Amino acid sequence: MLTPKQMIDYREHGYGGPFPALSMAEVSRFREELEAFEASQGARLSVLPGQIRAKTHLLLPFMQELIRLKPVLDAVESLIGSNLLVYHLTCWLKEPGDGAFTSWHQDAAYFFLDPPEHVTAWIALSDATQESGCMRVIPGSHRRGAIEHGKGETNNNLLSNGQFVDSGETALTQFLEVPAGHFSLHDTYLVHSSAPNKSSERRIGIGVSYIPTRVRCTHGGPLSATLVRGDDEYRHFRPEPPPLRAYDAEAVATHAEATHNFFSQHGSDRSGAAEPEAQDGE
Repeated sequence: MLTPKQMIDYREHGYGGPFPALSMAEVSRFREELEAFEASQGARLSVLPGQIRAKTHLLLPFMQELIRLKPVLDAVESLIGSNLLVYHLTCWLKEPGDGAFTSWHQDAAYFFLDPPEHVTAWIALSDATQESGCMRVIPGSHRRGAIEHGKGETNNNLLSNGQFVDSGETALTQFLEVPAGHFSLHDTYLVHSSAPNKSSERRIGIGVSYIPTRVRCTHGGPLSATLVRGDDEYRHFRPEPPPLRAYDAEAVATHAEATHNFFSQHGSDRSGAAEPEAQDGE
């Protein structure tokens, strides 16, 4: 669990970390599984068609392990309680020199959650540094609540609709570097962005959106979510069956339905949707 000081810091600043979650052997295994899948498809996940980088835990069994990492769930439980759902997941991938970035935004802008109790865990499978385009955050910006977003640059923007808030660069901007095997946490209202990857290595981050089971989506029809800890007495979301094998026909059908429902209600942003990832929060 987070310490009392870590919880106070999170409430004050809107983010926390990095915290350790994986050994380097585990990082290597997860990355190998991801890149083996890419090799089987003949392309990087970031350029595969469709919404494959969104809700990827419904396609690849190893992602079911990632969304249930005990250090991550313990930390999230410290903030929003013990009954936890994964509402969304996005693979935030930046190739060296590809120019991909995310504009300043809040994750809440496309999630439509009531109450807005949502924590994003950003799990690093490679080092996220200033050079590789780690997240930039404005500490304390979450205390402003929901901010109106405009639509801006879409070329190379991982937020497909180019949504942005007019916060701009400020003296308060902090770089949230996350070493491989660690994770960070941020509030749904935290204003954040990321710059292009100027390093020689891939930047691989998995953004997992956790919500307590009491939360519901107020936009459109019923969506699906994955219970990862505790019980769901509210049943606001349909359960998501885990994949039995990577990218088999049943998993592809489950994933296609889940992403279609999500993006049709969230303005098609986070994964093709939006670095919301709607996508998740990057």
